[in-house]
Amino acid sequence: MDEVTRSVIARGDLAHLALFLWASGASALAAFALRELAAANRRFDAFVRELTRFNNRFEL
Repeated sequence: MDEVTRSVIARGDLAHLALFLWASGASALAAFALRELAAANRRFDAFVRELTRFNNRFEL
């Protein structure tokens, strides 16, 4: 990666390098957010299942 960075700087494409780094960071953040959202959804589903089991056990 160091050689790629030096090559980009030597050609004067700093804007492209900055754009690439921004896009990479934004994509990583989006992937992290989606992974956390999926985990929260699984936890909520487990909570609802347990609540249903509790209600079925102590039905009036």
